[in-house]
Amino acid sequence: MKKAIVLLSGGLDSATVLAIAKNLGYEIYALSFFYGQRHKIELESAKKIAEKFGVQEHKTAKIDLRIFGGSALTDEISVPKTLTPDALRLTPTIPITYVPARNTIFLSYALAYAEVVGAFDIFIGVNAVDYSGYPDCRPEFIKTFEDLANLATAAGVEKKGNFKIHTPLISMSKKEIIEEGISLGVDYSMTHSCYDPIFKNGKTYACGECDSCRLRAEGFRAAGVLDQTCQT
Repeated sequence: MKKAIVLLSGGLDSATVLAIAKNLGYEIYALSFFYGQRHKIELESAKKIAEKFGVQEHKTAKIDLRIFGGSALTDEISVPKTLTPDALRLTPTIPITYVPARNTIFLSYALAYAEVVGAFDIFIGVNAVDYSGYPDCRPEFIKTFEDLANLATAAGVEKKGNFKIHTPLISMSKKEIIEEGISLGVDYSMTHSCYDPIFKNGKTYACGECDSCRLRAEGFRAAGVLDQTCQT
């Protein structure tokens, strides 16, 4: 059985990607990150999702991107809560929720993990439709990193295999992603997408107003499915 590294944040997209990789017959090695994000509650979701899909191994790497800051997710910067999904797609600026070089760092860790376990397939839930403005979610970035993977590793240089970065969601709408996940048995009530969660009476709720919540809500409405994570 072929092995695959799946980047698993605990969010809607990464849960769907894991289900897709599992359905394709890969032995899954899931990789999550505690990087100083304000929504670290997502890691609890990642653990639940990994257990549900019976991954071979699930590791959580601890790195501290708060030492650099520069993002509303890793710095003392307010999470924006004013733009509609359409406005998000049309804005010419990169959102303040972008974490500098995050996907480059995550994919580098995934590449190291892949070399160790003998995997040549890496899955990541980047999306160039609903997350317009994130430079490390573009097809050009993924292709360039894939080229790097085959040039900068012992496994690549020794031609033991060709590294492939899989981005099955990159051209899908949130509605399409949700429909695909449901067809593969994803329980989205386990996932967490909110950038600025609310803690109330010992429970965690999505704020329903940040960029990620708005895009998620739009997707569930379009798919005609109730999103239980936003119920307060």
